[in-house]
Amino acid sequence: MKKILSISLGSESRDHSTVHEFLGQKCEISRKGFNADIPKAIKAYAAYDGKVDAFGVGGIEFYLQVGDKKYNFKEANQIRAIIKKSKVGDGNGIKGLLVKRALNALEIKLNEEGKTLKGMKALKTNAVDRYVMAAALVEAGCDTVFGDLMFSLGLPIPIRSLKGVHIMAAMLLPIITKMPFKWFYPQGSEQDKAPEPRWTKYYNEADILAGDFVSIRACMPDDLRGKIVLTNTTTAENVEELRERGLHILVTSTPRLEGRTFGTNVMEATLRALIDKPDDEITEADFLDIIERIPLEPNIEVLN
Repeated sequence: MKKILSISLGSESRDHSTVHEFLGQKCEISRKGFNADIPKAIKAYAAYDGKVDAFGVGGIEFYLQVGDKKYNFKEANQIRAIIKKSKVGDGNGIKGLLVKRALNALEIKLNEEGKTLKGMKALKTNAVDRYVMAAALVEAGCDTVFGDLMFSLGLPIPIRSLKGVHIMAAMLLPIITKMPFKWFYPQGSEQDKAPEPRWTKYYNEADILAGDFVSIRACMPDDLRGKIVLTNTTTAENVEELRERGLHILVTSTPRLEGRTFGTNVMEATLRALIDKPDDEITEADFLDIIERIPLEPNIEVLN
Protein backbone atom coordinates (compact mmCIF):
# COMPACT_ATOMS: atom_id res chain seq x y z
CA MET A 1 0.00 0.00 0.00
CA LYS A 2 1.25 3.45 -0.90
CA LYS A 3 1.35 5.90 1.99
CA ILE A 4 0.73 9.58 1.27
CA LEU A 5 0.90 12.17 4.04
CA SER A 6 -0.01 15.82 3.68
CA ILE A 7 1.61 17.92 6.38
CA SER A 8 -0.23 21.21 6.47
CA LEU A 9 0.30 24.50 8.25
CA GLY A 10 -3.48 24.82 8.22
CA SER A 11 -5.90 23.96 11.01
CA GLU A 12 -5.95 20.47 12.47
CA SER A 13 -9.75 20.67 12.38
CA ARG A 14 -9.55 19.87 8.65
CA ASP A 15 -7.59 16.62 9.17
CA HIS A 16 -8.82 13.56 7.32
CA SER A 17 -7.64 10.09 6.37
CA THR A 18 -8.89 7.59 3.81
CA VAL A 19 -7.83 4.56 1.80
CA HIS A 20 -8.58 4.72 -1.92
CA GLU A 21 -7.60 2.55 -4.86
CA PHE A 22 -6.09 4.07 -8.01
CA LEU A 23 -5.22 1.84 -10.98
CA GLY A 24 -5.35 -1.25 -8.78
CA GLN A 25 -3.00 0.25 -6.17
CA LYS A 26 -4.33 0.99 -2.68
CA CYS A 27 -3.29 4.36 -1.29
CA GLU A 28 -3.54 5.45 2.34
CA ILE A 29 -4.02 9.22 2.16
CA SER A 30 -3.79 11.32 5.32
CA ARG A 31 -3.73 15.01 6.14
CA LYS A 32 -2.28 16.39 9.40
CA GLY A 33 -2.61 20.07 10.26
CA PHE A 34 -0.02 21.82 12.43
CA ASN A 35 -1.82 25.10 13.10
CA ALA A 36 0.83 27.41 11.58
CA ASP A 37 3.59 25.88 13.74
CA ILE A 38 6.42 25.63 11.20
CA PRO A 39 9.08 24.18 13.58
CA LYS A 40 6.64 21.43 14.62
CA ALA A 41 5.74 20.71 10.99
CA ILE A 42 9.40 20.50 10.01
CA LYS A 43 9.99 17.95 12.80
CA ALA A 44 7.11 15.90 11.39
CA TYR A 45 8.62 15.98 7.89
CA ALA A 46 11.91 14.78 9.33
CA ALA A 47 10.22 12.03 11.37
CA TYR A 48 8.18 10.64 8.45
CA ASP A 49 10.79 11.13 5.69
CA GLY A 50 11.38 7.74 4.10
CA LYS A 51 8.46 6.20 6.02
CA VAL A 52 5.87 7.50 3.58
CA ASP A 53 6.00 7.25 -0.20
CA ALA A 54 5.20 10.91 -0.73
CA PHE A 55 4.49 14.12 1.16
CA GLY A 56 1.92 16.71 0.26
CA VAL A 57 2.93 20.18 1.38
CA GLY A 58 -0.16 22.04 2.59
CA GLY A 59 -0.80 25.54 3.89
CA ILE A 60 2.29 26.84 2.10
CA GLU A 61 3.80 26.55 -1.38
CA PHE A 62 7.37 26.29 -2.59
CA TYR A 63 6.74 29.04 -5.12
CA LEU A 64 4.17 31.12 -6.96
CA GLN A 65 4.28 31.12 -10.75
CA VAL A 66 2.89 34.07 -12.69
CA GLY A 67 3.28 33.46 -16.40
CA ASP A 68 6.85 32.26 -16.91
CA LYS A 69 8.16 33.87 -13.73
CA LYS A 70 8.60 31.92 -10.48
CA TYR A 71 8.71 33.56 -7.06
CA ASN A 72 10.12 31.23 -4.38
CA PHE A 73 8.97 31.47 -0.76
CA LYS A 74 11.94 31.78 1.56
CA GLU A 75 10.02 30.15 4.43
CA ALA A 76 9.18 27.07 2.34
CA ASN A 77 12.86 26.44 1.61
CA GLN A 78 13.23 25.04 5.15
CA ILE A 79 10.66 22.36 4.35
CA ARG A 80 12.13 21.46 0.98
CA ALA A 81 15.61 21.12 2.49
CA ILE A 82 14.53 18.68 5.21
CA ILE A 83 12.94 16.11 2.86
CA LYS A 84 15.63 13.71 1.63
CA LYS A 85 13.94 10.37 0.85
CA SER A 86 10.19 10.63 0.24
CA LYS A 87 8.71 12.19 -2.88
CA VAL A 88 7.04 15.56 -2.40
CA GLY A 89 4.46 17.78 -4.10
CA ASP A 90 3.01 21.17 -3.18
CA GLY A 91 0.33 21.12 -5.89
CA ASN A 92 2.15 23.26 -8.42
CA GLY A 93 2.88 20.23 -10.61
CA ILE A 94 -0.78 19.48 -11.40
CA LYS A 95 -2.81 22.62 -10.61
CA GLY A 96 -2.91 23.78 -14.19
CA LEU A 97 -3.85 20.37 -15.58
CA LEU A 98 -6.70 19.87 -13.10
CA VAL A 99 -8.20 23.34 -13.35
CA LYS A 100 -8.47 23.10 -17.12
CA ARG A 101 -10.34 19.81 -16.75
CA ALA A 102 -12.59 21.38 -14.13
CA LEU A 103 -13.46 24.33 -16.36
CA ASN A 104 -14.19 22.03 -19.29
CA ALA A 105 -16.53 19.97 -17.09
CA LEU A 106 -18.22 23.14 -15.81
CA GLU A 107 -18.78 24.38 -19.36
CA ILE A 108 -20.50 21.08 -20.23
CA LYS A 109 -22.69 21.36 -17.12
CA LEU A 110 -23.62 24.96 -17.94
CA ASN A 111 -24.45 24.01 -21.52
CA GLU A 112 -27.03 21.59 -20.12
CA GLU A 113 -28.68 24.61 -18.47
CA GLY A 114 -28.48 26.65 -21.66
CA LYS A 115 -25.58 28.73 -20.34
CA THR A 116 -21.89 29.20 -21.08
CA LEU A 117 -18.82 30.52 -19.28
CA LYS A 118 -18.32 33.18 -21.93
CA GLY A 119 -19.53 36.53 -20.62
CA MET A 120 -19.95 35.39 -17.01
CA LYS A 121 -18.51 37.62 -14.30
CA ALA A 122 -15.90 35.97 -12.10
CA LEU A 123 -14.14 36.96 -8.89
CA LYS A 124 -10.74 35.28 -8.54
CA THR A 125 -9.70 35.88 -4.94
CA ASN A 126 -5.97 35.68 -5.67
CA ALA A 127 -4.58 35.38 -9.18
CA VAL A 128 -0.98 34.76 -8.15
CA ASP A 129 -1.63 31.64 -6.06
CA ARG A 130 -3.43 29.91 -8.94
CA TYR A 131 -2.36 31.87 -11.98
CA VAL A 132 -3.32 29.07 -14.37
CA MET A 133 -6.89 29.26 -13.05
CA ALA A 134 -6.88 33.04 -13.50
CA ALA A 135 -5.63 32.73 -17.09
CA ALA A 136 -8.08 29.90 -17.83
CA LEU A 137 -11.04 32.01 -16.69
CA VAL A 138 -9.96 34.80 -19.02
CA GLU A 139 -9.40 32.34 -21.86
CA ALA A 140 -12.92 30.95 -21.29
CA GLY A 141 -14.30 34.45 -21.86
CA CYS A 142 -15.14 35.36 -18.26
CA ASP A 143 -15.13 39.02 -17.21
CA THR A 144 -12.77 38.51 -14.28
CA VAL A 145 -11.86 40.64 -11.28
CA PHE A 146 -8.62 39.63 -9.53
CA GLY A 147 -8.71 40.32 -5.79
CA ASP A 148 -5.05 39.92 -4.79
CA LEU A 149 -4.72 43.39 -3.28
CA MET A 150 -8.05 43.04 -1.48
CA PHE A 151 -7.79 39.49 -0.09
CA SER A 152 -4.06 39.45 0.71
CA LEU A 153 -3.28 43.06 1.56
CA GLY A 154 -6.67 44.49 2.51
CA LEU A 155 -6.47 47.24 -0.10
CA PRO A 156 -9.77 48.12 -1.85
CA ILE A 157 -8.21 47.92 -5.31
CA PRO A 158 -9.52 45.36 -7.82
CA ILE A 159 -7.27 44.25 -10.68
CA ARG A 160 -9.13 43.82 -13.95
CA SER A 161 -6.57 42.32 -16.34
CA LEU A 162 -3.83 39.71 -16.42
CA LYS A 163 -1.43 42.48 -17.41
CA GLY A 164 -2.31 44.20 -14.15
CA VAL A 165 -1.63 40.94 -12.30
CA HIS A 166 1.83 40.69 -13.90
CA ILE A 167 2.68 44.27 -12.93
CA MET A 168 1.48 43.76 -9.37
CA ALA A 169 3.38 40.46 -9.07
CA ALA A 170 6.64 41.95 -10.33
CA MET A 171 6.36 44.81 -7.83
CA LEU A 172 5.20 42.95 -4.71
CA LEU A 173 6.05 39.24 -4.85
CA PRO A 174 9.84 39.66 -4.52
CA ILE A 175 9.04 41.29 -1.15
CA ILE A 176 6.06 39.18 -0.05
CA THR A 177 7.86 35.86 -0.65
CA LYS A 178 10.51 36.86 1.89
CA MET A 179 7.85 37.46 4.56
CA PRO A 180 6.09 34.82 6.74
CA PHE A 181 3.61 32.95 4.57
CA LYS A 182 0.80 33.56 7.09
CA TRP A 183 0.90 37.26 6.12
CA PHE A 184 -0.13 36.19 2.64
CA TYR A 185 -2.48 33.29 3.44
CA PRO A 186 -4.47 32.38 6.61
CA GLN A 187 -3.04 29.45 8.53
CA GLY A 188 -3.94 27.48 11.65
CA SER A 189 -6.98 28.61 13.64
CA GLU A 190 -7.47 31.55 11.26
CA GLN A 191 -9.01 29.00 8.87
CA ASP A 192 -11.69 28.06 11.42
CA LYS A 193 -13.11 31.53 11.97
CA ALA A 194 -16.65 32.22 10.83
CA PRO A 195 -16.80 34.16 7.55
CA GLU A 196 -16.65 37.93 7.97
CA PRO A 197 -18.35 39.43 4.89
CA ARG A 198 -16.09 41.85 3.05
CA TRP A 199 -15.70 43.00 -0.53
CA THR A 200 -19.43 42.26 -0.80
CA LYS A 201 -19.82 44.38 -3.93
CA TYR A 202 -17.48 42.07 -5.84
CA TYR A 203 -19.05 38.89 -4.45
CA ASN A 204 -22.51 40.13 -5.41
CA GLU A 205 -21.46 41.09 -8.93
CA ALA A 206 -19.79 37.74 -9.64
CA ASP A 207 -21.44 34.67 -11.16
CA ILE A 208 -18.33 32.60 -10.35
CA LEU A 209 -16.25 32.74 -7.17
CA ALA A 210 -12.90 31.13 -7.94
CA GLY A 211 -9.74 30.39 -6.00
CA ASP A 212 -8.57 28.77 -2.79
CA PHE A 213 -11.58 27.87 -0.64
CA VAL A 214 -10.11 29.27 2.58
CA SER A 215 -9.79 32.66 0.85
CA ILE A 216 -13.27 32.49 -0.70
CA ARG A 217 -14.87 31.48 2.60
CA ALA A 218 -13.12 34.07 4.77
CA CYS A 219 -15.04 37.01 3.30
CA MET A 220 -18.10 35.42 1.70
CA PRO A 221 -21.57 36.90 2.31
CA ASP A 222 -24.58 34.98 3.64
CA ASP A 223 -26.34 35.00 0.27
CA LEU A 224 -24.70 33.02 -2.55
CA ARG A 225 -27.88 32.21 -4.44
CA GLY A 226 -27.35 31.30 -8.09
CA LYS A 227 -23.57 31.46 -7.87
CA ILE A 228 -20.84 28.96 -8.74
CA VAL A 229 -17.78 28.24 -6.62
CA LEU A 230 -14.69 26.89 -8.43
CA THR A 231 -12.14 25.78 -5.86
CA ASN A 232 -10.02 22.98 -4.38
CA THR A 233 -10.31 21.53 -0.85
CA THR A 234 -13.76 21.34 0.73
CA THR A 235 -15.00 19.29 3.66
CA ALA A 236 -18.54 17.94 4.12
CA GLU A 237 -19.14 20.84 6.53
CA ASN A 238 -18.02 23.34 3.89
CA VAL A 239 -20.48 21.86 1.41
CA GLU A 240 -23.39 22.23 3.84
CA GLU A 241 -22.31 25.79 4.64
CA LEU A 242 -22.45 26.64 0.94
CA ARG A 243 -25.76 24.84 0.49
CA GLU A 244 -27.30 26.88 3.31
CA ARG A 245 -26.17 30.07 1.59
CA GLY A 246 -27.99 29.03 -1.57
CA LEU A 247 -24.97 28.23 -3.77
CA HIS A 248 -26.00 26.77 -7.11
CA ILE A 249 -22.96 24.74 -8.21
CA LEU A 250 -19.78 23.69 -6.39
CA VAL A 251 -16.87 22.65 -8.61
CA THR A 252 -13.67 21.21 -7.16
CA SER A 253 -10.67 20.34 -9.29
CA THR A 254 -10.11 17.11 -7.33
CA PRO A 255 -12.58 14.25 -6.69
CA ARG A 256 -14.49 13.85 -3.43
CA LEU A 257 -13.17 10.94 -1.34
CA GLU A 258 -15.35 9.96 1.64
CA GLY A 259 -16.98 13.37 1.90
CA ARG A 260 -13.89 15.48 1.32
CA THR A 261 -12.00 16.84 -1.66
CA PHE A 262 -8.30 16.86 -0.88
CA GLY A 263 -6.04 19.70 -1.93
CA THR A 264 -3.93 19.59 -5.07
CA ASN A 265 -0.82 19.06 -2.92
CA VAL A 266 -2.30 15.77 -1.69
CA MET A 267 -3.30 14.64 -5.15
CA GLU A 268 0.08 15.57 -6.63
CA ALA A 269 1.80 13.58 -3.87
CA THR A 270 -0.49 10.62 -4.61
CA LEU A 271 0.31 10.72 -8.32
CA ARG A 272 4.02 11.01 -7.59
CA ALA A 273 3.79 7.92 -5.38
CA LEU A 274 2.07 6.02 -8.20
CA ILE A 275 4.49 7.05 -10.96
CA ASP A 276 7.41 4.62 -11.15
CA LYS A 277 10.11 7.22 -11.65
CA PRO A 278 12.50 9.16 -9.41
CA ASP A 279 10.84 12.36 -8.23
CA ASP A 280 13.11 14.67 -10.21
CA GLU A 281 12.41 12.79 -13.46
CA ILE A 282 8.61 13.12 -13.33
CA THR A 283 7.29 15.40 -16.08
CA GLU A 284 4.02 17.15 -16.88
CA ALA A 285 3.45 14.48 -19.54
CA ASP A 286 3.70 11.79 -16.83
CA PHE A 287 1.13 13.62 -14.73
CA LEU A 288 -1.24 14.06 -17.67
CA ASP A 289 -0.92 10.38 -18.60
CA ILE A 290 -1.80 9.08 -15.13
CA ILE A 291 -4.56 11.68 -14.62
CA GLU A 292 -6.25 10.45 -17.79
CA ARG A 293 -5.70 6.77 -17.03
CA ILE A 294 -7.24 6.92 -13.52
CA PRO A 295 -9.15 9.15 -14.60
CA LEU A 296 -8.87 11.92 -12.00
CA GLU A 297 -12.07 13.85 -12.60
CA PRO A 298 -13.24 17.15 -11.12
CA ASN A 299 -16.21 17.03 -8.76
CA ILE A 300 -19.36 18.96 -9.71
CA GLU A 301 -22.25 19.22 -7.27
CA VAL A 302 -25.51 21.06 -7.81
CA LEU A 303 -26.38 22.24 -4.29
CA ASN A 304 -29.47 24.32 -5.05
